[in-house]
Amino acid sequence: MFNNIKQSSHFKKLLITAAMLPLSFMAVAQQTAAAGNANQSVWSNPLALAMLAIIIVLLLVIVLLANVVLGTAEWYFKKQSGTTAKTIAGLIALSLPVFTQAQDAATVPAAPANIGGLSATTFFMLLAVIAIELIVILVMAFFVRSFLSKEKAKAKVVTEETVQQSSWKKLWEKLNNFRPITEESSIDMGHSYDGIRELNNRLPGWWLYGFYATILFSMIYLWRYHVSHTAPLSAEELKIALIKGEEQKAAYLAKAANLVDENTITYKKEAAAISAGGAIFKQTCAACHGPEGQGNTVGPNLTDEYWIHGGNIKDIFKTIKYGYPEKGMQSWKDQYSPVQLAQLATFVKSLEGTNPANPKAPQGELYKENAAPAADSTKAADSTAVTVKME
Repeated sequence: MFNNIKQSSHFKKLLITAAMLPLSFMAVAQQTAAAGNANQSVWSNPLALAMLAIIIVLLLVIVLLANVVLGTAEWYFKKQSGTTAKTIAGLIALSLPVFTQAQDAATVPAAPANIGGLSATTFFMLLAVIAIELIVILVMAFFVRSFLSKEKAKAKVVTEETVQQSSWKKLWEKLNNFRPITEESSIDMGHSYDGIRELNNRLPGWWLYGFYATILFSMIYLWRYHVSHTAPLSAEELKIALIKGEEQKAAYLAKAANLVDENTITYKKEAAAISAGGAIFKQTCAACHGPEGQGNTVGPNLTDEYWIHGGNIKDIFKTIKYGYPEKGMQSWKDQYSPVQLAQLATFVKSLEGTNPANPKAPQGELYKENAAPAADSTKAADSTAVTVKME
């Protein structure tokens, strides 16, 4: 491919034009020098010969670099179909009339200054050719380096991707025990179904090891749960969970008991709470309400259905906790904890309907515990509801 490009007509035109360029400059320089001194030729001037030698050497370097650039950019010239070569040749051809005009201008009689025995025009024209050739060499070197670096980077990326893909492919084939297609005849079982052959492929290693692991796990499970009984079965786990749940419930209730107030208290006729509340009542409240809650000259009767500040358990708790100092009932929230106040309220509520001896006359308003609107007969009764009967 490189030889074909080198022998193309565009490449030949480019080299011929580039080779004729310094000769045209020299012709202009010779004619310019002849105009100034007819007896002295430009070719006999040492400075001119030295500059001509430099031009020829640089031209050879340009030719060599052109070959290198064409070799490294072969694909580019192929795609462009010689457009670049045509462009370069056209630019050089367009520049020739400029130098021809310079030659014509140089034939006008004048008295140019001498530089090393050469006219200023000839010297600077030769110097310009050398400068242009140096620029061309630098540009070509830059393109060579650019092409090589791009190809090197591309080759590196392709190599890394190939190595990575091949590594994963080898690992996948190793894990699955794939056999190459050339060895299918050795594992062909001789069975064919609708053109599909049956091959005696071995199961992948990872699948076999996973299956062996499940067998080992089942043996350990059987020994642990059904032979050695070192771990509980499902029924035993349920019992353990229920016991643990009761313990957590008791701990929660013990902690939540101190959080009771007039908004959360509920009446539960529990013997333990009534007994504890009765002890507090005899110690603190009997002086004003009597030992049996029948009332006296100071406090009202607590055994009837009449209440001054409400007969609901929440109202009783609130009365004990905050009191009514303007009516002689003090607050007990600083003397007793919320649990003790709840126990005391429960005891007071349990006194209703006990009918002690010598009860004090009723005070306040009549309060009925279950004085709620009549229940809807179309709704089924709630079997979980607890009814407290006060006698």
